[in-house]
Amino acid sequence: MPVATPIKTKPAAGKTAAKPAAKAVAKAKPAKASASLTLSSKNYSSWSLRGWLMARFAGLEFNEVMVSPDDADARKELLLLAPSIRVPCLTHEGAKVWNTLAIAQYLNEIKPNAGLMPDDRIARAHCRSVSGEMNSGFANLRASLPMNLKGKFPGHKVWAGAQPDIDRIVEIWTECLATYGGPFLFGKQRGMADAMYAPVATRFLTYDVKLNKPCLLYCQTIMAMPEMKEWVAAAKLEPDDIEELDMDF
Repeated sequence: MPVATPIKTKPAAGKTAAKPAAKAVAKAKPAKASASLTLSSKNYSSWSLRGWLMARFAGLEFNEVMVSPDDADARKELLLLAPSIRVPCLTHEGAKVWNTLAIAQYLNEIKPNAGLMPDDRIARAHCRSVSGEMNSGFANLRASLPMNLKGKFPGHKVWAGAQPDIDRIVEIWTECLATYGGPFLFGKQRGMADAMYAPVATRFLTYDVKLNKPCLLYCQTIMAMPEMKEWVAAAKLEPDDIEELDMDF
């Protein structure tokens, strides 16, 4: 069977032929994010902040799925009455990851060039260790100094049970900054460890915790990151407060 040959026609006089490229642009639609990240209160949820920072550091496009602090399970997490099982939760191309440290490991797998972990083997082991310590420890610090980005409590008296946690974190930060040269915990590249300890930096500033100069500068470095400024601005717009996490002095 003979193949039909398309007939080329000239545009009518006074008219200009449409440009194929222009049509392609007109039909183009913005790409949808392939991932979603479930979060809770930006003012109070330290775990949400950690997962969000990691995803942003990795350069992953994602949609935010907010769980109201009025949700019973989310509220239990914020009040430390239940483990962090709902937020943050990353969903990406069939994978569902709900532990913050696991989210970091997953992001490092799919975005190996993002620099979430140091390239050096020994430094990477150190990074995993201090991040794991934050993931599973410091219960007294969490209970006595809850994250509250809207709050400011100058001269706050730290509960004696929380002071060892503060001392240990200061030790970790001081060692990392001295070993790797700062301004972040593992050198010039912000990464997993900085995301893990960012909520602690906010707590130290909120509750006026006395720090050595390197640690104070580190807190300021964390708060100056564009991502932190964006998060804090959103937190301040949240209308609802959780009375149990608002201290009155």
